[in-house]
Amino acid sequence: MMLNPSSCFFYSSLLLLLTAAAFVTVLATVTYDGRSLIIDGQHRILFSGSIHYPRSTPEMWPDLITKAKEGGLDVIQTYVFWNLHEPQQGQNNFSGRRDLVRFIKEIQAQGLYVTLRIGPYIESEWTYGGLPLWLHDIPGITFRTDNNQYKFHMQRFAAKIVNLMKSANLYASQGGPIILSQIENEYGNVEKAYHEQGTSYIRWAAQMAVGLNTGVPWVMCKQDDAPDPMINACNGMKCGTTFKGPNSPNKPSIWTENWTSFYQAFGEKPYLRSAEDIAYNVALFIAKKGSYVNYYMYHGGTNFDRTASAYIITAYYDEAPLDEYGLVRQPKWDHLKELHAAIKSCSDTLLNGTQSIITLGSQQQAYVFRRSSKECAAFLENSGGKESTVKFQNIPYVLPPRSISILPDCKKVTFNSGKVSTQNNARVRAMIPQLKFNTAERWKVYTEAIPNFDDTKLRANKLLDQISTVKDTSDYLWYTFRFNDKAPIVQSLLRVLSQGHVLHAFINGVLVGSGHGTLDSRSFVTECKVNLTNGMNVSLLSATVGMPASGAYLESKVAGLRSVKVQGRDFTNQAWGYQVGLQGEKLQIYTDIGSSKVQWGNFQSSVKPLTWYQTTFDAPAGKDPVVLNLGSMGKGLAWVNGQGIGRYWLSFHTENGDPSQTWYHIPRSLLKSTGNLLVLFEEETGNPLEITLDTVIYK
Repeated sequence: MMLNPSSCFFYSSLLLLLTAAAFVTVLATVTYDGRSLIIDGQHRILFSGSIHYPRSTPEMWPDLITKAKEGGLDVIQTYVFWNLHEPQQGQNNFSGRRDLVRFIKEIQAQGLYVTLRIGPYIESEWTYGGLPLWLHDIPGITFRTDNNQYKFHMQRFAAKIVNLMKSANLYASQGGPIILSQIENEYGNVEKAYHEQGTSYIRWAAQMAVGLNTGVPWVMCKQDDAPDPMINACNGMKCGTTFKGPNSPNKPSIWTENWTSFYQAFGEKPYLRSAEDIAYNVALFIAKKGSYVNYYMYHGGTNFDRTASAYIITAYYDEAPLDEYGLVRQPKWDHLKELHAAIKSCSDTLLNGTQSIITLGSQQQAYVFRRSSKECAAFLENSGGKESTVKFQNIPYVLPPRSISILPDCKKVTFNSGKVSTQNNARVRAMIPQLKFNTAERWKVYTEAIPNFDDTKLRANKLLDQISTVKDTSDYLWYTFRFNDKAPIVQSLLRVLSQGHVLHAFINGVLVGSGHGTLDSRSFVTECKVNLTNGMNVSLLSATVGMPASGAYLESKVAGLRSVKVQGRDFTNQAWGYQVGLQGEKLQIYTDIGSSKVQWGNFQSSVKPLTWYQTTFDAPAGKDPVVLNLGSMGKGLAWVNGQGIGRYWLSFHTENGDPSQTWYHIPRSLLKSTGNLLVLFEEETGNPLEITLDTVIYK
């Protein structure tokens, strides 16, 4: 066929375009070798931070990502929350705080990469470890092992997420920001419990994930035997010391969770990890040829609704570089930013130089990277508890205790992990009261009905498991029975063994006692002195504070009452009546529509347990974060404009006598300028007249 000059020009231009497109695709690939991830053909040292999309709001995402980028991060890491996206089998939800695609596109718009930890088991102190409760009811299923039912649903969900990402062109192989994916999560903690089926399962999971063809590498954290081509990664606070290293010389050294503090449970104090300690361990990991560090969490956020796992407070990793409200927490944010800048200033030398380790003292050494006679970078470590002066290349250096100095040119110290230079070190977070709810006229009340045995429709001649019965639709399950005995038992002892995690005991509608467990001791006994006569109603309210999230055989874990005895007589296996949840929950009286379905009464001076409280308020002026000070309350749940802002438990004190959490975040995007509906369900006898609405600042 003859081609005219214009046709030749057309085909030549088309060929150039196709070639250019192919070239871009090649540049977008992500691979790895024994030194680091390789992006666009370049070895990279990467700093990453965990920000979980459902623990904040879409309106908060841009600012959180901006602050992470300004803090020197290259990557945002997030889990995928299966039970949030598929709460009922086959019913998917990716709207609002669940909009994973929108979250990743916002990260991409700000020029950062993404690590997507699909799991789909994630733990993350998230109810049921992220697994949907409906999995529990599939006959013959055993979670996280070589079980066909579990593997079918796990693969189905993982494929769903991968295909969702592909449809939005979000993998780096498509020009998107996702450079790493993770399958499973810390399986090494439970693998032995499943014996050979655990080993075969992890091999299947790796093969299944690779078969999804994401075009980017996969990681498994805390999985020393991660099958090729999975990269095994470290989790913890001291991976520069504890990590055994890659299980193949062709894999890079990756740290997927550097815990910036630790999760906090009700009854526990916050774990305070210093900026100096974090920086020291990061610098040590990089000095030992680590190439990827992720801060877990960089922003923890809020466990809205009932999403926190057993006993975990509503605030999550508030001590992270960005606090629960997204504000910069000093000195962590600045100190780590300076660390990142120091390491990046010599990253080429670190990645391409030859490493040598030089002893400078009994507890002091230098990690030296030389690329040429002119290119040299060094990390001078003092692992001891006292200041030390060492000589390196005939120059003296003073090393503070337990610190690392970074010398990008092997001469001048640009950063020391033990010296916090930020000017903001003295900034203190303050809660500024904006509104008091201190008059009875502000509040309306509704008393939750206490069901008797005759009121119940669900019956069984035994104590039912609360998890199987309630299916995470509520924190609450009523256990009721009628005491039928013509011979009265005066001054009897009611003894209830529970794995609840909380119990309130009522006799004929009157509270006679309460009890609860702890994160470390979840089974507990509640004993109450009671006067029982023939025909009396016993109503026992069992409350969970989140589903379990960790451990082997998660599907077999139970909650609720285990035995009930009166003066030694066992009432465990008799006729019991059950009510799932609260009437107020079923009517959704925490919403505008549901609130109109009940008759609210006026606030009375005598405060009763199991009371709903309702009021309205206007949003405070300005843009500062808004919080609810619930320090005067006992235990319960809170909603604003129909959105659950979490569980509160002020009556459960730490060893210092303080509540674990006093302030509860109300994201600005939830608020209207006027007429915001606040509803509380109080289990105990908290006083709403001392609640305040505050704003948050650092000063």
